[in-house]
Amino acid sequence: MRYILIILISFPGLIYAQSIVNSKHNLSVNGPGGMRSAGETEICLFCHTPHTALPRSPLWNRRDPGVTYTLYKSATMQALPGQPDGTSMLCLSCHDGTIALGSILSRSTVTGFQSGITTMPAGLSNLSTNLRNDHPVSFLYNSALAMADGQLKPPAAILPPVSLENEKVQCTSCHDPHKNLFPDFLVADTRNSELCNACHQRNNWNSGSHNTSVKTWNGVLPDPWPYTPPSSTTVAQNGCESCHNPHNSGSDVMLLKYQKEENNCLDCHNGNVAAKNVAAEFSKSYRHNIGNYLNIHTPNEPAQLFTNMHVECVDCHDPHASNSRSAVAPYAGGALAGVKGVSQTGTAVSSATFAYEVCYRCHAGSAGSPPAATSRVIVQNNLLLEFAPANPSYHPVAAIGKNTSVPSLISPWSASSIMYCTSCHAGDGSGTSPAPHGSIYPHILKLQNITNDGGTVSTGTTESASAYALCYSCHSRASILSDVSFKQHNKHLQSEVRAPCNTCHDPHGISMTQGNISNNSNLINFRTGVVTPSSGGQLKFVGMGSNHGQCYLTCHGKNHNPLSY
Repeated sequence: MRYILIILISFPGLIYAQSIVNSKHNLSVNGPGGMRSAGETEICLFCHTPHTALPRSPLWNRRDPGVTYTLYKSATMQALPGQPDGTSMLCLSCHDGTIALGSILSRSTVTGFQSGITTMPAGLSNLSTNLRNDHPVSFLYNSALAMADGQLKPPAAILPPVSLENEKVQCTSCHDPHKNLFPDFLVADTRNSELCNACHQRNNWNSGSHNTSVKTWNGVLPDPWPYTPPSSTTVAQNGCESCHNPHNSGSDVMLLKYQKEENNCLDCHNGNVAAKNVAAEFSKSYRHNIGNYLNIHTPNEPAQLFTNMHVECVDCHDPHASNSRSAVAPYAGGALAGVKGVSQTGTAVSSATFAYEVCYRCHAGSAGSPPAATSRVIVQNNLLLEFAPANPSYHPVAAIGKNTSVPSLISPWSASSIMYCTSCHAGDGSGTSPAPHGSIYPHILKLQNITNDGGTVSTGTTESASAYALCYSCHSRASILSDVSFKQHNKHLQSEVRAPCNTCHDPHGISMTQGNISNNSNLINFRTGVVTPSSGGQLKFVGMGSNHGQCYLTCHGKNHNPLSY
């Protein structure tokens, strides 16, 4: 007597038979799925036949589709994909939707299906002949590829149940058509990125927030959600599929869920999952306008964007590496982990050490960077030059400031402090929003700072704590108006001239290449059009030691040629 042994596997409290019989690939009239033959009782013949098989393993009972497929492409792909071959062609004979499901070699006529089904119905299972938005198959995966890519495991490290077929990735590397132990006939669980990690080893992924976060979708998925709802609830458990879909993805770029790059971030970073509602920040009047670009960013673009200017979430954040690690200025925190940058010396760095290096990607001399908002005696629009430690003066972003005596500073700030770009440029409100996503104030400032840049008048502004809230958040208003550091501050700000801080001070710094150490101290770089040359034709400030200097200029109807204090 012969016995048939069915092996039962216990998985998360359920019992599955390792058999095609109980899966959707049982296309017989008795199959459990929605696609069933109208009368055929045999199961295996929809794929296999012992006789008259296609001369291809394993005894294939279907003809090749005979079509040319549009293949996946990527700017960073090191593999050389070709037209599908091997077992991938067997899968596509049903899943490209070109051949009737009941068209098999061992039958002289097409086997009919219930509900009028002929070819694979439209949906996620029908990949079509356009494989541009599907994980690539039929490419050689060898040691040379793994080494060239740098973030793929060597073939020897790829362990069962994931496998290669004749050194190639095929559909059967991830799917076992006979066993549906995991959804979609996958050979391993996708939770916690288990299946993806069988081949991929992304830099810094193990410590990244998207791999470790226990944040949940709060019972609410984005609506509409174009894919099978995740079987797990936390970001970590959903892993790679929080952002990517390996088949019929919404985007043909990096297999992202959505064509618009930022939507892959904002369906979680909208307050639904992540604590901060970043989506709301990008709706404000002044913002890094991520919605203004589509399919421009590429992962292998240069660190400094001299051309092809754009800004996407991934220009400042690496979703595989980003984490919650805190830092102190000038060091980059976890949110900027793994992001390219430009150093203070102007060289590209693959992973920014200092936060300002990320800002320098666009704001260090790139042709498309925003123009200077204020016309000044010394024209400059390059943060790398403005913050250079050799300059006569600068806000201390890349190094401790030059001025050792700044009596107006409010604790914990001191003359030895270093600050971030985001100390000034960040979300508005309390001033605690850490990133320059968006603000109601110009230049993505976290607090109001009236400059009159948009108008023609730069004097006659009513001074108040709110008018110059940004400056007063670090510099004591009481100290400034008491003329502790400059004998004429009160006169210029409040009692007579009523000029904004911006009229005399250039907030970033003054480049040494265009100024000199004596006439550009204290961030003084006069606004032209308001401050004009003196009767002697000079327009400059000459520092003469602590709290002493000379002004050569004409302003508010008075000639200084010079005026000393």
